[in-house]
Amino acid sequence: MQTPLSISRRAWVNAVSAALLAAVVVPAVAQPQAFPTRPIRVIVSSAAGGGSDFIARPVLARMSESLGQPMLIDNRAGASGIIAMEITARAAPDGYTLLLGTIGNFATNTAVYSKLPFDPIRDFQPLSKLVDAPFLLSVHPSMPVNNLKEFIAYAKANPGKVTFSSFGIGSFPHLLGEHFSQRVGVQMIHVPYKGSAPATADQIAGNVLAAFDSTQSQIQHVRAKRLRALAIGTPARVAIAPDLPTFAEEGLPNFEAIAWFGLFGPAKMPAPLVSRLHGEIVKALAHPEVRERLEALGAIPVGNTPQEFAAQIKATIDVYVKVAREGKIQAQ
Repeated sequence: MQTPLSISRRAWVNAVSAALLAAVVVPAVAQPQAFPTRPIRVIVSSAAGGGSDFIARPVLARMSESLGQPMLIDNRAGASGIIAMEITARAAPDGYTLLLGTIGNFATNTAVYSKLPFDPIRDFQPLSKLVDAPFLLSVHPSMPVNNLKEFIAYAKANPGKVTFSSFGIGSFPHLLGEHFSQRVGVQMIHVPYKGSAPATADQIAGNVLAAFDSTQSQIQHVRAKRLRALAIGTPARVAIAPDLPTFAEEGLPNFEAIAWFGLFGPAKMPAPLVSRLHGEIVKALAHPEVRERLEALGAIPVGNTPQEFAAQIKATIDVYVKVAREGKIQAQ
């Protein structure tokens, strides 16, 4: 028959053994697997060699060096970026499939398509905005206007006579022009093109009078006086065009004309993984060589938090859904 002392000693030995086993086993189980252990795919919604590629490559190259794994661009052009977004939304939330998303992918598509195969808010995890790409309003030199106030006055005095170009029906420049028209109360005629290059060529030829286009696409023509820039859509003036006033300076406050690019993952990514990738993005954007390359493209490096980026995306969607509804704009 066992005594209480022998029972206590046995219980004590068992408890110590269990504790030692837990000390060995539990940390090994709880410790997360290192990330990344293989290449990361970054889906881009445009063809190779486009503006998105130029934005993505310097950032991803720096991130690849820091993470110790290749970041491979997978160009999935077509359907206004819907193909690329659907692939990302359906991917595992493990950090190995990311999306280089744009304002067109998230805000414009949501505004002009009645149905999408994903939810732009619920099905994606914003990691960080990479850059802002300022847009400006320019006119053909034949227009008798030298500033934004004169342009608005001219458009009001000549309803339906001022034409403006875009990259296509339902594109960001189309909605931007419609947004401007609704804000200032003018009636302009939209002329869609298949991209910025043909639109700019026709504007220089005088076949279309005005355009909302990126500073990068337009600034060389403005400097050569083939086009006349009236205002830029940033909160403050930018280094690439320091003499160009903002819309706010010209009497139109809170009118933002900025296309943004950012990195996203699928929804339900673990918080530590989101934090890790966000930190790598911010570190890459802070590198002098990366900043120099982006600024040479007319882009403004950002690197905001996932929460800040998510709030901005929702606000932008709200603006352009309203613009498209009031302007009766639908994708074709």
